[in-house]
Amino acid sequence: MKKDDLIKQIADQSALTKDQAKKAFDAVFQVITNGLKKGEDVAIVGFGVFKVKKMAARTGRNPRTGDPIDISAKNSSTFSASKSLKEAINAKA
Repeated sequence: MKKDDLIKQIADQSALTKDQAKKAFDAVFQVITNGLKKGEDVAIVGFGVFKVKKMAARTGRNPRTGDPIDISAKNSSTFSASKSLKEAINAKA
């Protein structure tokens, strides 16, 4: 499912226009992104938790040459699904 498909379904299920649904969709993900940029966890009850994971600097290997390369420290995002989301996607229809 792509972003446009999600927006269309949000509009259909919420009696919003497609433009209103797009603005709401974009706002939600902007708020999540801003929270993660600040280093905060973003928890959505019944869905899951978005977190920032700090990756330390390390030495890796170039796969072509085998030469060592320095990989700088960075932040990465992770998502942990809630118990109810896991149950919903594993439920037998």
